[in-house]
Amino acid sequence: MSDSDGKKTLGLRGGPRSGQVKQSFSHGRTKNVVVETKRKRVVVPKSGGGKGGAAGGDPSRRPAGISDAEMERRLKALQAAKAREADEIRAREEEEQRREEERQRRREEAEAKEREQREQEEAARRKAEEDEKVRKEEAEARKRAEAQPVEPAAKADAPAASAAPAAPKAAPRKERERDARDDRPARGKGKGDNRRSGKLTVSQALSGDGGRHRSLAAMKRKQERARQKALGGADMREKIVRDVQVPETIVVQELANRMAERVADVVKALMKMGMMVTQNQSIDQDTAELIVEEFGHKVVRVSDADVEDVIDTVEDKPEDLRPRPPVITIMGHVDHGKTSLLDAIRNAKVVAGEAGGITQHIGAYQVKTDSGATLSFLDTPGHAAFTSMRARGAQVTDIVVLVVAADDAVMPQTVEAISHAKAAGVPMIVAINKCDKPEANPEKVRTALLQHEVVVEKMSGDVQDVEVSAKTGKGLDELLEAIALQAEILELKANPERAAQGAVIEAQLDVGRGPVATVLVQHGTLRRGDIFVAGEQWGKVRALINDKGDRVDAAGPSVPVEVLGLHGTPEAGDVLNVVETEAQAREIAEYREQAAKDKRAAAGAATTLDQLLAKAKEDANVAELPILVKTDVQGSAEAILQAMEKIGNDEVRVRVLHAGVGAITETDIGLAEASGAPVIGFNVRANAPARNAANQKGVELRYYSVIYDLVDDVKKAASGLLSAEIRENFIGYAEIKEVFKVSGVGKVAGCLVTEGVARRSAGVRLLRDDVVVHEGTLKTLKRFKDEVSEVQSGQECGMAFENYDDIRPGDVIEIFERQEVERSLD
Repeated sequence: MSDSDGKKTLGLRGGPRSGQVKQSFSHGRTKNVVVETKRKRVVVPKSGGGKGGAAGGDPSRRPAGISDAEMERRLKALQAAKAREADEIRAREEEEQRREEERQRRREEAEAKEREQREQEEAARRKAEEDEKVRKEEAEARKRAEAQPVEPAAKADAPAASAAPAAPKAAPRKERERDARDDRPARGKGKGDNRRSGKLTVSQALSGDGGRHRSLAAMKRKQERARQKALGGADMREKIVRDVQVPETIVVQELANRMAERVADVVKALMKMGMMVTQNQSIDQDTAELIVEEFGHKVVRVSDADVEDVIDTVEDKPEDLRPRPPVITIMGHVDHGKTSLLDAIRNAKVVAGEAGGITQHIGAYQVKTDSGATLSFLDTPGHAAFTSMRARGAQVTDIVVLVVAADDAVMPQTVEAISHAKAAGVPMIVAINKCDKPEANPEKVRTALLQHEVVVEKMSGDVQDVEVSAKTGKGLDELLEAIALQAEILELKANPERAAQGAVIEAQLDVGRGPVATVLVQHGTLRRGDIFVAGEQWGKVRALINDKGDRVDAAGPSVPVEVLGLHGTPEAGDVLNVVETEAQAREIAEYREQAAKDKRAAAGAATTLDQLLAKAKEDANVAELPILVKTDVQGSAEAILQAMEKIGNDEVRVRVLHAGVGAITETDIGLAEASGAPVIGFNVRANAPARNAANQKGVELRYYSVIYDLVDDVKKAASGLLSAEIRENFIGYAEIKEVFKVSGVGKVAGCLVTEGVARRSAGVRLLRDDVVVHEGTLKTLKRFKDEVSEVQSGQECGMAFENYDDIRPGDVIEIFERQEVERSLD
């Protein structure tokens, strides 16, 4: 190497060569950079004999430590790898070529098949057109021949003339074949003819010149329609005529679905009739009938009430009937000993559980006699307010046991019970109770019954009478024998295998269990899991509880059970029917609810303007006492409503703003505040938010457990005879945390006073889920081990109730004091 002056420089042979590279940067800046490149050393074996032979090469150019044999082995391995790579490339090329040929073959087969199909369709179409043309020509020739008179000389030429029209037949066929041959290549070159041939390649998919195409199924349908049209529509499907059910109102889309027609066609038909509707709008029955007839279907008119047709109302076959227990209703005047008599039969204590010692609910019980017979008893209230309960008891019963006290004779509710029994058409057995009393006079009772057309057997009549005593047990066996005899005469039977049907005796809203209905099964068997509808409510049987509190899986005829699983609280007296599906039950319940709303709306709309003005003028002179009532069960609410309607005169009356079942809530307080009305709780209490709202808004809460007191207080308030009343001041609340058993004392509740103060001398009530379960006094009040007179809020104490042990953790103790205060009606 030499520099620019020609001087030689010291360097290695084949050393690095230098050069310049122009490097660019941002903002237009450049820079020349000197770089050096080195040559790669390549070892090439010499082909001469040499010392190493042909494979040895020049030992000076061979890597150090590599022998001739190793070098030769390496060269052979390199040549073998190159040969394998060449074979693989060749195999791949052959495989790709074979696949391409296979794709081309399939493409050509598909094109040929499609072309052949098109040719056949074209040939069929041309043949049909040609035949039609020939038919038209023949028809025209016949018309011309008929129009022109036939010359005698022309008769000889008739064969020639008749053969003339046949000539065009052959010529068009040849022309058709020639045209088909001419059109064959041209049809294959169309724009959209090859888009379905073969497989879709990547280049075709990415080209984007095809746009959106119709599907292959659509093309086949189009070809089928063309073929049907070419053949003259001979293979057209026959229209199916359907029976279309048309209710009173129906949505357009639903009508189209029932006819199996397109919604657009139905909307178009309606628009032609001048009705601009959409598919989601409703039309009336007459319009729907016109549309159905226009589409060629048959109309089946149905009504909304037809939804109840799913309820099984078939008559039972005699061979399916089985004997069932009789249903006996205990009826009579209040305090004549109905429940006590039933207790003596049941050997139970029910009266102690009722406030004031009077029955305020319908109780349903089953009793098994010593002879093995099963009897179902219904115990009805005797108070005047519970008229509807006695009526319901008479309607669902087989035998009425009329209880009359021997020391009191026939009273108003006794007469009412006789009327209910006669109206229901059920046999009656008279039980003359309290015969153990010295002043008892059974003959007086028998004589008094004659005035009401009840003639007992001892008076030569057909009504059985038994002298009994619920206190001593006298005559109970004779009463059961009389019931069994009457039941045997009636031959009571029912079919237990059919869908269940029963009567709702009582209904209530339980906080823990939800809506609960006491049902007396009359037909069939009610099972767990059955779907049913009761009045305006429906549900699925979640649990069945018998009169002893045990869960059962099924209840047959004449068996009273509590049913859990309702979606709402039904009315007492509703009929329960089992249906097949939830959809049917929901539909029936919705229809009944809507029918009830329509009935109430119609009743309000029926009032004329004159009637409204007269009523407003009349109401202006009448003072009203508004109240809001919440009760524990549906029957009590109904009884209180009926009692309130009877209170008042031309100057004053009671108006019930709302009557419901369950605890008093904040909503009730809001309604009462807006109306200036007190809230009356019958065997229920207000929850904590409702109590706070009542205190803030000044709403009066009144609690009652005996219907006597409620009716009397409302009467006094309405009439203005407001004497000194006993008012209860709630001084505290305590919550039971634990229950302990203490020897000599019984159960002691470990309590925490949450509000106010607990006093030893105050009265107490035990609340479970805001429902009163006990009212009484405290037996003991202890703080640690010491008996104390009172315990302040936030402190723990021990309480024991007088003559009551059914206490549970979580119960709330209400502590109150009674005081007399003067009151006035503002």
